[in-house]
Amino acid sequence: MANTSTVPGEGQILVEIKDMSLLKDIKKAISMLKGVGKITMPRRKRESAYERSLRDLDEGRVYKYESLGDLVKEIEE
Repeated sequence: MANTSTVPGEGQILVEIKDMSLLKDIKKAISMLKGVGKITMPRRKRESAYERSLRDLDEGRVYKYESLGDLVKEIEE
C-alpha cells in the first residue's frame, strides 16, 4: 500500500484595508511572499446617479428653495 500525501492547492486570503492610502504598499508586500502567484482586487460597483441621489437623501445632503430665484441667488453668492 502506497502512502499518498495531499499537497494543498491554490487558496485565497481576504484582507480588509481601512486606510486605502496604504493599498499599494500592502499589495507590494504581499507580492514578495513566496508562493504568491497573482494578486487581484475586486472592482467596486459604481453607483448610478439614482443610487447616489438616494444616498444623498438618506445622509441629509438635500437643499430646499422656495423658488428658482432663491436658488439662483444662492448660486451667485
